[in-house]
Amino acid sequence: MKLTILGGGGFRVPLVYGALLGDRGEGRVTEVVLHDLDAGRLTAVTRVLAEQAAAVEDAPVVTATTDLDEALRGADFVFSAIRVGGLAGRADDERVALAEGVLGQETVGAGGIAYGLRTVPVAVDIARRVARLAPDAWVINFTNPAGLVTEAMSRHLGDRVIGICDSPVGLGRRIARVLGANPREAWIDYVGLNHLGWVRGLHIAGRDELPRLLADPELLGSFEEGKLFGVDWLRSLGAIPNEYLHYYYFNREAVRAYQQAEKTRGAFLHDQQARFYDEVGAPGAKALDVWDRTRAEREATYMSENRETAGAGERDADDLSGGYEKVALALMRAIARDERTTLILNVRNRSTLSVLDNDAVIEVPCLVDANGAHPVTVAPLPDHATGLVCAVKAVEREVLAAAESGSRETAVKAFALHPLVDSVNVARRLVEGYREVHPGLAYLR
Repeated sequence: MKLTILGGGGFRVPLVYGALLGDRGEGRVTEVVLHDLDAGRLTAVTRVLAEQAAAVEDAPVVTATTDLDEALRGADFVFSAIRVGGLAGRADDERVALAEGVLGQETVGAGGIAYGLRTVPVAVDIARRVARLAPDAWVINFTNPAGLVTEAMSRHLGDRVIGICDSPVGLGRRIARVLGANPREAWIDYVGLNHLGWVRGLHIAGRDELPRLLADPELLGSFEEGKLFGVDWLRSLGAIPNEYLHYYYFNREAVRAYQQAEKTRGAFLHDQQARFYDEVGAPGAKALDVWDRTRAEREATYMSENRETAGAGERDADDLSGGYEKVALALMRAIARDERTTLILNVRNRSTLSVLDNDAVIEVPCLVDANGAHPVTVAPLPDHATGLVCAVKAVEREVLAAAESGSRETAVKAFALHPLVDSVNVARRLVEGYREVHPGLAYLR
């Protein structure tokens, strides 16, 4: 099979290739095509992959190209992990928002909206090209904001685009681990939008073990989310939120921490990855060693401002192993080999959540087989969660409308309606601020 990776010069690509190297079954990926607009980054990542494959017999063949149509033509799967505007763009998203006293995180709040407005037109173009050049391909989208971008692409690809995220997987794994259970044997009752969901139950052998966790303060406070949100708040919710909900529940503290930080997350990653690509390009560099060292630093500092605000301390070693590449491989295997499995994915709602229409992309457990991903029926969300999900989905729809129409007024509406933007005047300044720093938003008129 041929797998095309868009954003093939990205830092996380070796995670995907490493997972492919361990897959020895029939119907496996034998050809990997990396596509990126930056030839230098492609060269650097190709070196890392070559070192990964050095001792592996019959490793998937890797080629690289800056020609998008060439990369897509004949693909069986397309893994989309692009970053429109690069990490410099993410740093600008954060800076403009924080200057207005609102959150600039890349998927949440003003920063997520800005990133979505830049990314949706590009993602739509990719979807149209896939439909034309590789109509039988399955698109696996990891491009953030993952739910929003997946919904934009689904308007052209239908159910053949599926969004993935490692956050729900990691959350379920941590809950199972603290309960002494095997994550592979647990059914996770998780529902929401991407980066806006809740674990409401964790069933092992037909028994929901989450009440046992919520009833034990010591156990509840022993893992990442317990430390991040606090035991009392989790017990009040009666559920375990996705870590990104910290930006909503503790917004003032998060904004203050980001404003006081020496660097924003985007600026930190921009500088870190610039060093990585420079080091890998140096004569005699051991590319894989450089990548491993950089990745460990990246993972250890993930959401560090939020953890500092909550007094959560350092991340547990067990949480530094990533996970989205495993989700991607499991999804590809299930479809290509009809190896039926259950995964938490971003898919069209159909009738899963009655408060949203059929085409709204949500994040829920899905049964996956050769025909794609099928959302599992879930119980309704409580009112507080329903309100937040509906509000943020409404914002996503305004982003899609602004990207399609080019309307500056609609973009202002998207910002103004977001729960974390507290003024229409702030929304107007945000749109103007982002148009000044991002040439890609010149289409908003």
